[in-house]
Amino acid sequence: MSKTNAIRILESHGIKHSTVSYDYNEDELDAITVAEKIGAEHEAVFKTLVTRGDKTGINVFCIPAVAELNLKKAALASGNKSIEMIKVKELLPLTGYIRGGCSPIGMKKSYPTYIDETAEIFEEIYVSAGVRGTQVKINPGDLKKVTGAAFADVT
Repeated sequence: MSKTNAIRILESHGIKHSTVSYDYNEDELDAITVAEKIGAEHEAVFKTLVTRGDKTGINVFCIPAVAELNLKKAALASGNKSIEMIKVKELLPLTGYIRGGCSPIGMKKSYPTYIDETAEIFEEIYVSAGVRGTQVKINPGDLKKVTGAAFADVT
């Protein structure tokens, strides 16, 4: 695997992490499938979702594979009255990442980021390394630090 921008950022900050690679196909990009392919608990694999708030613009949420983003809680956490998912075609121009390979680490711009508070019960969680087929295993506190995120109840 070649190093992704997310991996380079973690290394430049001296953040302990490891990577796990897996085979993927276009029809199985969901986080639950990823968890099964890497042999991880579904609750420890976090998907990265990008939204647009009516007041703050783009926001990023990392939530467990088994969960759904609660838009009301997400809006409250991010200081918005309402929030909606961005369209898939907006993902690459906004973040530099594609669907199934969107990492909260190393997006084109620094967006307000929120990690579901359930991450704090794990010693390590998995997030995308910035490409399809590779996950980063990282301490949630370290992920919070490197992304400037906040823990919040958003599911």
